[in-house]
Amino acid sequence: MYAVRQWSVRNSRKLEWLYQCFEGILIALHPIWLWIGYSRIEKPIRAVEKSVKRVMFDCQMCGSCVLSQTGMSCPMNCPKELRNGPCGGVRSDGYCEVDSTMRCVWVDAWEGSQRMRDRTRIATVQPPLAQGQRGRSSWLREVRKKRDRIFFQRDT
Repeated sequence: MYAVRQWSVRNSRKLEWLYQCFEGILIALHPIWLWIGYSRIEKPIRAVEKSVKRVMFDCQMCGSCVLSQTGMSCPMNCPKELRNGPCGGVRSDGYCEVDSTMRCVWVDAWEGSQRMRDRTRIATVQPPLAQGQRGRSSWLREVRKKRDRIFFQRDT
């Protein structure tokens, strides 16, 4: 999976476009999600999300996905789970100080972010991980957030 994770970073712009299309479909399906119930649809959506993101990004299902800000490099793959940049222990060759066989997640994040449309999103400070969100679908969380902006013209 590590090779696929590296491929995802190298192809971050294409994956960004693909996700934006997919997210548009999820948002368009909002009336169906309401009819079924977001709580009932969570489990099957989460299963699909986990399968796809596990292969593509070695996803840890934190429930607060920031791949669009981190160049398609999941910061939860950092042995220290740092969400706001490298720890300062990055080796001179770009590899992790904890796992010398793995490139620093944040070196990859920087490189991937520079391929994406908005290269400045990596500078967005991320809030601490909400532990209660672990294992939940970040796709549905994003759909709910954007749905509220679209349908109610407000942020949540």
